[in-house]
Amino acid sequence: MKTVEDFVGLLNDELALSVTAEDLGRGLDTVDSWDSVHLLALCTILERETGRPLSLADVLEAPSLEALYLLAVSP
Repeated sequence: MKTVEDFVGLLNDELALSVTAEDLGRGLDTVDSWDSVHLLALCTILERETGRPLSLADVLEAPSLEALYLLAVSP
């Protein structure tokens, strides 16, 4: 996963979330069907895709899907 489009595809395909790139900046509480199970699944998927762990503290503070994407792709 290298691009925003890859991330959106992952959200759609792996988590069955109907989101677009324009939705990424919305608050997680406004994403349709979003819940804590999606967050845990997404963390697992992102760690698998990037090959590196995510900080749980940072993940829990992320206000949006965009913030989660940036955590995953930031060096």
